[in-house]
Amino acid sequence: MTTYLDTSALLAIAVDGPQRTVVLAALTDPPGGDDTWATSAMTLTEALPAIDRLSDEPIVRLDLEDAIRLTWDHLHVVPVDQRCLDRAAALARTQPVRLTDAIHLAAAERLPGPVRFVTFDPAQIGVAIGLGYDVVST
Repeated sequence: MTTYLDTSALLAIAVDGPQRTVVLAALTDPPGGDDTWATSAMTLTEALPAIDRLSDEPIVRLDLEDAIRLTWDHLHVVPVDQRCLDRAAALARTQPVRLTDAIHLAAAERLPGPVRFVTFDPAQIGVAIGLGYDVVST
């Protein structure tokens, strides 16, 4: 099974709390013994500015960015190319998701199945389930 992390899941790895525990469990206990971790190329672009909303302290921001970049180095990155964008546009037109959410869902579709989709974004959960993903959330 391939485990896909959206931006909320990548951020959760860096922040101590219950969501971090959920993500780490999803990454360390893959059914079938496969340990492929993936995300879209957009995830880091979304995560880095989000750090600034998590803390006002510069040193904490730097620590969060270090943790996110360290995790990033272990992820397979799905390109956000025209194929991904076309599928995301189709999803955004037919499903109740924002375009950025649709890009995550479209990127996950390009991975070998089955796919475990880790997100803490309520807007993505129902659509991800509908697409056949094994959703991990709180």
